[in-house]
Amino acid sequence: MNLAYVNIFVGDLDRAVDFYEGTLGLVRVSHDQEHGYAAFRAGAISLGLALAEPRQGELVGRHTGVGLAVADLEAEHARLAALGVTFSMPPTRQPWGGFMAMFADPDGNIFYLDEVAVMHSA
Repeated sequence: MNLAYVNIFVGDLDRAVDFYEGTLGLVRVSHDQEHGYAAFRAGAISLGLALAEPRQGELVGRHTGVGLAVADLEAEHARLAALGVTFSMPPTRQPWGGFMAMFADPDGNIFYLDEVAVMHSA
């Protein structure tokens, strides 16, 4: 069994697609407004955006537990901050040895941004 995709719930699909594609730079592979779903290439797995139904509002604006890997955290932090991305934690050396930051998408979903010495490609 392999992890194939992770879905993030959003309140505005078009705004989210603009952010994940235009700001984060992920490659979009699908965008189906009618079905409320978009998918992006994100390494070995796919990152999906699912439009939350009004009764699913509690799924939007949460800590996702999802980490995005970059080769140079300080450079990526500076690039994203210049584009207006909100960081709840700047690049910080962790007691366990990691180097990471935390940011939010336009819906308030929180992600890790980790510097990974050896990045794995899909």
